[in-house]
Amino acid sequence: MSSGRTRTTTMKLAAVAFYAFALGLLAVGLREMLTGFEENRCSMTYMFEYPEYRRVALPRRVARLYPAYGLYLYGEGLYAQETRALKLTGAPVLFLPGNAGSYKQARSLGSVALRKAENMEGGLHFNVFTVDFNEELVALYGGSLRRQTHFLHESIKAILRLYKHLKNPPQSVVLVGHSMGGVVARALFTLPRFNTNLVGLIITQASPHLAPVLALDPYLLDFYSAVRHKWVNQANKFRNITVLSVGGGYRDYQVRSGLTSLPCPSGDPNKLSLVATAVPRMWVSTDHLSIVWCKELVLATVRAFFDLINPETRQFTENPEKKMAVLNHHFIRHPVRILFVPQFMVECEWQRKEFQTLSVPAPHVLSFGELHTRSSISDCVETNLRSFCLCHDMLDSASVPSVTEISGMLHTSRPDNTSAVILQLHTAPNCQYKVSIRTSLPRVLGQILRFCGPTVPVYTAVTLLLACGGQLSSILHSRRAVAMSQVVGRGLHWFQEVWSILFEEWPHLLSPLLYMLGAAVAYWGSTVLCLIMQGISLILWNLFILVEVSFGDLSTPPTSFQAPQRHSEAVNGTVEVECLDRPKECNGTPLLSECALQQVKDDLQLHLCLSALFTLPVMVSTPSLIHWIRNLRYSTQLDPDPCWPHIVPLITVYMLLINGNTLKLCNSKLLPLTSCLPLPLAITMVIFSPLHLYRVTYFVLATLIPLVLCCLL
Repeated sequence: MSSGRTRTTTMKLAAVAFYAFALGLLAVGLREMLTGFEENRCSMTYMFEYPEYRRVALPRRVARLYPAYGLYLYGEGLYAQETRALKLTGAPVLFLPGNAGSYKQARSLGSVALRKAENMEGGLHFNVFTVDFNEELVALYGGSLRRQTHFLHESIKAILRLYKHLKNPPQSVVLVGHSMGGVVARALFTLPRFNTNLVGLIITQASPHLAPVLALDPYLLDFYSAVRHKWVNQANKFRNITVLSVGGGYRDYQVRSGLTSLPCPSGDPNKLSLVATAVPRMWVSTDHLSIVWCKELVLATVRAFFDLINPETRQFTENPEKKMAVLNHHFIRHPVRILFVPQFMVECEWQRKEFQTLSVPAPHVLSFGELHTRSSISDCVETNLRSFCLCHDMLDSASVPSVTEISGMLHTSRPDNTSAVILQLHTAPNCQYKVSIRTSLPRVLGQILRFCGPTVPVYTAVTLLLACGGQLSSILHSRRAVAMSQVVGRGLHWFQEVWSILFEEWPHLLSPLLYMLGAAVAYWGSTVLCLIMQGISLILWNLFILVEVSFGDLSTPPTSFQAPQRHSEAVNGTVEVECLDRPKECNGTPLLSECALQQVKDDLQLHLCLSALFTLPVMVSTPSLIHWIRNLRYSTQLDPDPCWPHIVPLITVYMLLINGNTLKLCNSKLLPLTSCLPLPLAITMVIFSPLHLYRVTYFVLATLIPLVLCCLL
């Protein structure tokens, strides 16, 4: 007996150590992804006068259809006073905020454009408009994206109506979209009655064009599918539409730069995707919010706007070649002004290329398996460049060392599956250099979470689903429920066995690594849930003691509990002898027997497992709930509602399972079949849910509905 207890204790300690190690890896990866980058070197944009946002009146029909949205004109000081009557003469620019973004984020663009216009001859200036989307969480709830697109269409028509008094009124509006605002800008062209001539230039900032960061509802994926289908399959119709997409770089951990690439044919000359670190005279990375106010990027945008003005019409040019030439000048290859200095000297050093080129195989901390040759997204190396240069003065010469750290990571996987990287060093003849290349485990983990982090919740769901199956299997064979920590720990072994049978071997290292991270979240999350339940129970027990002390006599227990008399039964050909001990008494009142206590513990373990499983649909539905609460003053109904098809059966299942217990499950004839369902459902979830997180709810329901039938039949 003692050896068995020792072995059980050893296994528990090993499980705790394993999941502590996995949680440590997850923490290191998250820390690297959230903080492992250079400091913010963007300059702040300042306003010299108090900003004003003048609301633009919209037709009654539009105002009635979209009561939560609004259109504003940005202004400062004297310019704000001059535009009170909305008699405008400038070129229209419309700013679109992104996920939970404010319309007031247009002040950086508007203020810089206004200050620069004061120094321009001829009175050239811009009218910067901004849209209020009520700070909706459109990156998590896709039901509002179509509504925002229609309101944007109405806003563009309202803006152009403000210029009807001009001799040469503008025929189009330039759109600047941040985050999901850039996706909404491209979605305009999916509207059936949209005139494509209304928009000739779109500039997006940190907009996830390729795919959503998290797919929490089907409306978000349907929206992306419609936009991609329109721009890819009908690319010839939009060749005159110039689109520039700017990614933030590695400081933007919310939208990685790989997602900001435009999904368009490679031969389209009017579509341009780049990263902020490649913009001339900028060369810095921005986070998801600072890309809006980063002075270097705002200046490049405003300079491009002024160069795009046609001097004859005083509006934006409609020439696609002109637009791309200007964007290439300011965002790709801006020439550096070289001051002429007479009587200068040039030192040249002639060397053969083979003597100056060195090929070094970059080591990889995860180089085994097929991960390195398959995608190379987690290839991360750190290059240490140490230079020793001789500094001469009048008395002596000294060697001054200099150290530079260069991190090499990819924004997107290479299409040709190559991993060659070129590092060019422009050296000085009086310097010696030492270059060392090493791998960085924290950066590898951060890179994996940057690309595959959204799939970790799926693997957490897989672990909890397997834990539920383990509980049912334990109840079926031993009529006992296993502790939550134990059943979660067994999930990895079951998953590995079935995966090996289906695919003969672990095909990729990344999947088991992500499963380990997801299992760590499930393990420690279940532990925290158990501690919370114990804390609540302790608080309730203390309250019960206080009530009894105040209103009753504790010498006699207030209630009695008669333990159920259980007998021996034949289960699967074996006879199990159950508890027949009589309950002990205290002052003549029967107390809980050990058998009854064990049954209560089993029921508690079962419901803890089910509660952990129920948290997944709740987390997926949270963004829709937040959106509904924030819009209650406009409408009491969530339209469209991605939750109602499964929330109603989920609540019904939950109410029916509240009264479920292990004794009912033991006596059910459906339990053998029900206990076999979680494992194939978990494998199916891994295959079909990584890019569709909302499908996790469907798999949870597919597991719990048969469990309800076991409790009822």
